[in-house]
Amino acid sequence: MQLNLGTQMRAELSQIISPRMIQSMEILTLPMMALQERIELELQDNAVLEVREPGQTEEGYPETPELGEGVEADSPAEPESSPDAPEQELVIDAKSGEEDFERMDALNEDWSDYFDEESRPSTNKVSEEMDKKHDAMANMAEREQSLQDYLNEQIPYLDATEINIDLLVFMISHLDERGYLITPLEDIRAAYGQDVTIEQIEETLDDLQRLDPPGVGARDYKECLYLQVALNTPHRDIVKALILNHLEDIQHNRMPLIQKKTGYDLRTIQEAIEILKRFNPKPGAKFATKNVQYITPDIILDKNDQNDFDIRLTDDWMPNIYINLKHFEMLKDKNLDAKSREWLQRKIQSAKWLIDAIEQRRATLTKVTKAIIDHQRAFLERGPDFIEPLKMQQIAETVGVHVTTVSRAVDDKWIQTPRGVFPLKRFFGGGTQTASGEDVAWETIKQRLLEIIGGEDKSNPLSDEDLVTKLSEVGYPVARRTVTKYRKALGIHSSRQRKVWG
Repeated sequence: MQLNLGTQMRAELSQIISPRMIQSMEILTLPMMALQERIELELQDNAVLEVREPGQTEEGYPETPELGEGVEADSPAEPESSPDAPEQELVIDAKSGEEDFERMDALNEDWSDYFDEESRPSTNKVSEEMDKKHDAMANMAEREQSLQDYLNEQIPYLDATEINIDLLVFMISHLDERGYLITPLEDIRAAYGQDVTIEQIEETLDDLQRLDPPGVGARDYKECLYLQVALNTPHRDIVKALILNHLEDIQHNRMPLIQKKTGYDLRTIQEAIEILKRFNPKPGAKFATKNVQYITPDIILDKNDQNDFDIRLTDDWMPNIYINLKHFEMLKDKNLDAKSREWLQRKIQSAKWLIDAIEQRRATLTKVTKAIIDHQRAFLERGPDFIEPLKMQQIAETVGVHVTTVSRAVDDKWIQTPRGVFPLKRFFGGGTQTASGEDVAWETIKQRLLEIIGGEDKSNPLSDEDLVTKLSEVGYPVARRTVTKYRKALGIHSSRQRKVWG
């Protein structure tokens, strides 16, 4: 597949999205375990970042009064009378993150009198710090690239409009582990919440389906295979015909029937089938980790004595990362060469960005979770049958952020509740109205559909028309095409395929 490089567009994007913004969006998207890995990598790669364990006092560093908000130091209780004040530390807690780069530099100036020339680090010290942790990086396992990561990297090469790029990122976040987009386009449009037409959604889907791997963005198995037919595919026309009309015939080995309907000889048909067998029905599966993944919730929800819910992020493990003030002292060394100075400034800036991004993630995730919980209390108190229709745009308006921020915040995040562990995306979905005019989520209708099919007579299973009638009887008037759509989304076969012969 050839991609339009879109050099001009990449240049425009680089002007709009700064590296700091990109890092903030990336940190927000990461689930808890991936964030832990990211911080560990940064600690290995960035020599100015250090970790202070809770209650830890470094050897030879007496306690000292606080320097100010977010700033700590280890020095004698009365530094004015101490001629040999030890190294001071500028601590930027990942849970505060309010200090900016200028303030750090100003604080460094304020405390300059407590550093004599003898205690200042030498120029060679910078070189030592530069090489200090790099050796371990070669043996450090990197986080496996996800399908979403891989697709997002290709976006700058597309010749797409600004609105399509925003939509594309949103749609990529809805792909399942196979690489399929099973969420209906109308639901995508409703969840996105912006003033976009279904035509724009379809254009964006075309952009998504042009990305690698071939077949990504398909709505079903048939479309996935069809998207993989290239201009140079051998027996291209018959392969397309087989995908569109004869997949079931192939499954049941009905070669004479295929020959009769297509007009091709059996040998050509068999060759086309062999080509079709080489297609990948799950293009996103290769990005899934090979190891069993255990769910680690990002948020824990507990009910308190006031019959309300307490929200707690599971970040107790998170290292208390900070920037040691000694690195600012290095910048004061007049003997420091330009290359080392530039390196040190870049590392300090990178560390500050990371700390700010972590704090922003905590604040955003907490606000978004609270807004979701406030809306879905019935679900949490009474069970899944009482989930309400909820769009990401509603949460975005409540929190005061863009809908794509909400999408990133809930992506791949899990919450532990008194009713079980759920992905945050579980709380979102469209809906309709019951016969009595009450709003009901599609998720509720899906659950009822499962119950009805689960209790049917397998020797005479219910057709989709029968399911429409059954749902209507319990107050859920839905169209036949809706029943068919959700039956397929739930992986339930047609009535003919479900029938058990006695």
